[in-house]
Amino acid sequence: MQIYEELQKRGLIAQVTDEAQIRELINSGNAIFYIGFDCTADSLTAGHFMALTLMKRLQMAGNRPIALIGGGTTMIGDPSGRTDMRKMLTKEDIDHNAECFKRQMSRFIEFGEGKAMMLNNADWLLNLNYIELLREVGACFSVNNMLRAECYKQRMEKGLSFLEFNYMIMQSYDFYYLFQKYGCNLEFGGDDQWSNMLGGTELIRRKLGRDAHAMTITLLTDSQGKKMGKTAGNAVWLDPNKTSPFEFYQYWRNVDDADVMKCIRMLTFLPLEQIDEMDAWEDSRINEKKQILAYELTSLVHGKEEADKAREVSQSLFAGGGDDSNMPTTEFDSASVSDDGMNIVDLMLACSLAASRGEAKRLITQGGVMLDGEKVTAFDLMVPKSALEGGVKLRKGKKIFHRAIVK
Repeated sequence: MQIYEELQKRGLIAQVTDEAQIRELINSGNAIFYIGFDCTADSLTAGHFMALTLMKRLQMAGNRPIALIGGGTTMIGDPSGRTDMRKMLTKEDIDHNAECFKRQMSRFIEFGEGKAMMLNNADWLLNLNYIELLREVGACFSVNNMLRAECYKQRMEKGLSFLEFNYMIMQSYDFYYLFQKYGCNLEFGGDDQWSNMLGGTELIRRKLGRDAHAMTITLLTDSQGKKMGKTAGNAVWLDPNKTSPFEFYQYWRNVDDADVMKCIRMLTFLPLEQIDEMDAWEDSRINEKKQILAYELTSLVHGKEEADKAREVSQSLFAGGGDDSNMPTTEFDSASVSDDGMNIVDLMLACSLAASRGEAKRLITQGGVMLDGEKVTAFDLMVPKSALEGGVKLRKGKKIFHRAIVK
């Protein structure tokens, strides 16, 4: 099976502009393609996973990736799928985030001479002369068509700033620039980016002629793509200092039953024949599927050794074992804890097991909090300092474990 057909079989293709040409380009290993990553944080998230694994698959098939860091577009902010304006970041913040992205991407993609390229659109976008851009590019865009674009719809309801309105033009200019300077002939992105991506394809063809072979393809992100990378209101980061390997493993271990096979098919590198066999397993083996998903993805991001540790701890905890050596842990300085100990609600907040006192109390009321295997029933429960010095084990719901200890 060739790579384009494999992408289809894995459920990754949503829309394409020139399918026959794209199929031939990718299958022959002649694609020079790019995916953009706006650096709005100092770590990639599980939500970037689909793009990263796609780049790896295509590079393995002989195609050349361009990882485009959005140092310039991040200064505007992508309005796609948002009802509010993104927080404005300083150039220093953006540059720092871009460096963090580069380190993490190198785990997935092989960079170097004749291999993958890593570029930053700040290198050309920040130097653009506004009048020249309007004359060269602005005339190629219809405001009427832009206002009908899916990426602007939600923002139009609450007010779309002129700053954000320019995002489509900036993203389109990226493709135009990469096509001319690096021979980039293909752009990949999520299906919510379709309008922006079509803008780049059309810009190239209008400026350079209809026979300019620039094409666009979108990944099938749908609701799973939107959900990926978020749990309990917090992002699931690829940086182990922000989301530990165990927490990362547990996130994938706890995905909805209905999404397990979709994630295995889209995100892992298991052979399709093996995945098809798993698809036929009885429902009683759902936890086995989840363990496979969690292990495969944790191995990709954090390496086999960390994945082995996370799996061992997870299995031990679910079996009622006591190994908590690799469990997410919050350490407290002895001087910061009173001799009486720590209130259970305060402890939950300090361990990020609840976002507010109200949420912590609701969890306790609903019977969703365990302390060293015992259900917590009172808001005023004090956890003794002596217990904290030995380390206590908290459990939120059925699947989230945390250790607290006074050092």
